[in-house]
Amino acid sequence: MDDHHDLPHPRGLRGLDHRIVAALRARGADPRVAGAARALSWAGEHGALWLAAGLTGAAVDRPRRGAWLRGTALTAGAHAVSMGVKRIVRRPRPRHVEPLVGTVGRHSFPSSHATSAAAAAVAFGALGARAVPPLAAAVCVSRLVAGVHYPSDVAAGAVLGALSARLGARWMAGGPA
Repeated sequence: MDDHHDLPHPRGLRGLDHRIVAALRARGADPRVAGAARALSWAGEHGALWLAAGLTGAAVDRPRRGAWLRGTALTAGAHAVSMGVKRIVRRPRPRHVEPLVGTVGRHSFPSSHATSAAAAAVAFGALGARAVPPLAAAVCVSRLVAGVHYPSDVAAGAVLGALSARLGARWMAGGPA
């Protein structure tokens, strides 16, 4: 008997959240999809992918080194804010699906992977890093396929990250904060 599937399913928007994560997690039954979701989840842990991208940008784009470093700081800051919000909200992770990956924490809202991904997409996208926004979207979807977040967790994280980077755009460009 699978305890995950024996849990009652809520109604309304919460029920929709449950159904969407269950449907996307089911896509992880394909080993190729599961492998991609695991790799993207691992790469996005603690914003590591985005911090590495920002530091690489700073190393190779010397004329805009400061902007890359400030964009990296904005991304890290957004991630830290999401971790703080997560400790306040304390929403449990989905229990009605079997996760594909382990998680560092047990709280789900907002998705810190989505927060740092969206912050990087906005910050580094402004610097012309065209590969970052689609990669950031893939990281966000990977958290649903991995079964460790609800869609509302990912959406809230993405909004928090994009807003954080957008609010810091002037500072990133070298102007006053």
